[in-house]
Amino acid sequence: MKKKIMALIAILLVIIIIVAVSINILSPKGDLIAIKSEDELQKITDSYSSSGSEIAAFIISPYLATGFGDIFSNFSRGIETDATTNDSMYSSSGSGYTIPPATSSGIDSKGSFIESGKTPITSSSASSDYSTTNVQVENVDEADIVKTDGEYIYSLSNDTVYITYARDAKNMTIVSKIQEAGSNVYPEDLIIQNNKLIVISGDYKATFVKVFDLADKVNPKRIKTFKINKKYYTSRYINGILYVISSGYLDDEENLQYVEDGQNVNPENPEAYKIKDINSKYQTVIASYNLNEVDSKIKVQSYLMDVENAYISEHNMYLIDNGYSGGSNPTLGDLYGIKGVFGLRDIEYESRSTNSTIYKFNFKEDGTVGYQTKNTVEGRTIDQFSLDEKDGNLRIALYTNDGSRVVVLDENLKQLGETMNLAEGERMYSARFMGDRAYLVTYKTIDPLFSIDLTDPRNPRVLGELKIPGYSTYLQPYDENYLIGFGFQTEEKVRRNSYGRVVSTSSSITGMKMALFDVSDISNPKVLSEEVIGDSRTNSTILENHKALLFDKEKNLLAIPIKNYTDDLSMVENDDISGLETSYINKLRNRSYNKIGYAVYNIDLTNGFKFKGLITHDAIDEKNDTSYSYYTYSKSYTSDIRGLYIDNTLYTVSEEEIKANDLETLEEIKEIMFN
Repeated sequence: MKKKIMALIAILLVIIIIVAVSINILSPKGDLIAIKSEDELQKITDSYSSSGSEIAAFIISPYLATGFGDIFSNFSRGIETDATTNDSMYSSSGSGYTIPPATSSGIDSKGSFIESGKTPITSSSASSDYSTTNVQVENVDEADIVKTDGEYIYSLSNDTVYITYARDAKNMTIVSKIQEAGSNVYPEDLIIQNNKLIVISGDYKATFVKVFDLADKVNPKRIKTFKINKKYYTSRYINGILYVISSGYLDDEENLQYVEDGQNVNPENPEAYKIKDINSKYQTVIASYNLNEVDSKIKVQSYLMDVENAYISEHNMYLIDNGYSGGSNPTLGDLYGIKGVFGLRDIEYESRSTNSTIYKFNFKEDGTVGYQTKNTVEGRTIDQFSLDEKDGNLRIALYTNDGSRVVVLDENLKQLGETMNLAEGERMYSARFMGDRAYLVTYKTIDPLFSIDLTDPRNPRVLGELKIPGYSTYLQPYDENYLIGFGFQTEEKVRRNSYGRVVSTSSSITGMKMALFDVSDISNPKVLSEEVIGDSRTNSTILENHKALLFDKEKNLLAIPIKNYTDDLSMVENDDISGLETSYINKLRNRSYNKIGYAVYNIDLTNGFKFKGLITHDAIDEKNDTSYSYYTYSKSYTSDIRGLYIDNTLYTVSEEEIKANDLETLEEIKEIMFN
């Protein structure tokens, strides 16, 4: 009898091992599980709440349905996916420009209203010196609401894209307008590359991209359109390829469908994937288009994952989902795999904590991206400047209730090293990586600027700390030894009882502030110069959007938009400062302006900040804020000012008008109102 029981146990063990091995064999290799259809996509999301047996049936059934002869082709597809990867319009006419009469307006063949204006004929002058968008990574262009190619300025105003000739400030003129015909979708972003204008629009559930050829600025020709059925998140232009990232909750249908040049596309073999161990009902779509081959088709890839932050280098794309961890269920591999059967694998339930899941993709030669790997680290990022890539390693700044720290990951996202936690109980407000250094700003009632040495990625070290009133929400490199901080000046208040004991501390914003930090000695950062702007009512877009900054070290030029408001803000200890800041900004957006202008400074290491003057756009101040703001489901805008220079002229652009001023004297040259 005993022998029979032992034999039965042996048989059961063999069966369990066979089942475990079978599951391991049938499971897709790598992190990706290919999704072949909309029905299969829906089954995946439905299975998240299913029992283990239903999940097992889902994993195995696609392979059984295709027949074992197709199993290995499906495997190889997953493996391959895991591993792979300006012409001038001007002509000279004597020493000046001749202006031809305006051409007619009309609607192009694909539905955009294009109104033509006046354009100068060609100039024989040399190529212009002009500013570009303030971006994070060299050679990685970011979209913005205003762009220039050194000859023309392209800008957004409500539902219209304006193309303005600006090379000769005295003859500045609007040459054409592109307006959506009967559409409630407003343009959000522009990119100018390869003599092409990319206009990106969006609503709460879709992204619309239109590409125009700019060979004729008076009559720009639309050459490509596409629509992705998810909300617009961000975009980049890298090495001839436009990348547009959209993300949103899965719909009941049409998640794998997209529209190209007016035609619905339902791909027979969609590039759609579930990432192993990630059960998300959010879909992130990466669409790419080669601007060097205008007749090419877009390439669309999608992944079941959410995205809340993105860092994109010249070679890799990192998408980050900030979330929580803990309480995850064991997988079938944990339960029935060989290690699980014999008790060699412990199944742990993590306690709930904030985390950031990082998904790494590389850019392939065909213009698509190749999923590489993922990793989850404790803590949350704050923005794209929380991450940086150097020598193949990813450096990431994170914060938790225990403080802020920098973690270094290798090319496979495996941890190499990390700093200790800094400033427990304080929120991280800004981060910036500069070569082998990182700088973090945290805040509660005082602003610590931490300097971190990353020379040894396995042993990053905090070497310096500087405490000053206030905090910086954005850090901009001046050069390798100096850093500019933009944020708020604050005043700390200590309340004591009748015995002289501290009962509470608080801080209140007393003005906006710019600070120039000397970080040449990483162990001893210093403030070289400070400039407090306005009072507690003063705000600027630069505090939340780096693209609002105009900075040129060689020209000693720094300029930012400035807004003044009527209400004060006080922050008390134990309040959520980030929540108060968000509430503050939202409140300010809904208040009438006292003034909006564009502040221009000289900046150098000898004199620090030196105010030159304020360029105002009176048309903005004369309007009630609700009459000139417009909203989309994805973003809300109030009228703001962007600045750029072309040669010796400073141009400031808002939704209402464009101004040209002498870059040195700030004397106004010309002003044009947008209709």
